[in-house]
Amino acid sequence: MRLLQIIVCLKQVPDPEGPADAFRVDSEAKQVIPVGIPPVINPFDENALEAALRIKNQFEAKVTVLSMGEKLSQPVLRKALAAGADDLILLTDQHFKDLDSHSTAYVLSNAIRRMGAYDLILTGRQAGDWDFGITELLIAEMLQIPVISLARKVEIKDGSVFVEKLYEDGYEVVKASMPVLVTVSSELGELRYISIKTLQASSKIPIKIFNAEDLELNLHKLMHRTIYNLFAFHDERQCKYVEGESSQEKGENLAIWMKKEGLI
Repeated sequence: MRLLQIIVCLKQVPDPEGPADAFRVDSEAKQVIPVGIPPVINPFDENALEAALRIKNQFEAKVTVLSMGEKLSQPVLRKALAAGADDLILLTDQHFKDLDSHSTAYVLSNAIRRMGAYDLILTGRQAGDWDFGITELLIAEMLQIPVISLARKVEIKDGSVFVEKLYEDGYEVVKASMPVLVTVSSELGELRYISIKTLQASSKIPIKIFNAEDLELNLHKLMHRTIYNLFAFHDERQCKYVEGESSQEKGENLAIWMKKEGLI
């Protein structure tokens, strides 16, 4: 089999494992601001990278990682190189801030076309910040290639892609010819262990960086997310102490109070 060309799309997100009280909601600016939370690779995208590396372990394949954003952390995304990816391409520009899903797909699909021939595109099933799960489907639509979502297993057999696609009560095996885009779910498994040595070695691997001008994008097509209202829910609690000389009396008093308050 010839050299397979695999593209993995990774998104940088605030660590979703961070504590809830570390995220501050700015209602006026309509932003959620992580405080002391480091950026990480979207966990679902790490599942997609693992799927690509498993294929690379079996066949001659080149894995290229593609990431887009206004500000990208090279040390964070170099983790993909340390895990075993061959190339890392960053698309970064001030125009990429807070883009909606359609515009994000427009930028990524444009970059993928410029990369030349490819066989398989792998993405996570959704992002760990907004949880929309539609950007990857739009990429496939713009590239006019088939898409298989919610994969728990991805294999290459006889020049075709076989995917175990998840359902609530099981899975089905779907076959597709290449090129194809597959969204990967967490059931596939976590990204393999990365040693400190390989992580350090990845810092010496050159990466490619492109902006909106390099991609010759039509900036008029870039639309930003519109947030109409954003606020933090405040859970207010009130305690009511029910008095009584005995448990039975307390129970009776509680029932009387609940009826009075319209709770029963």
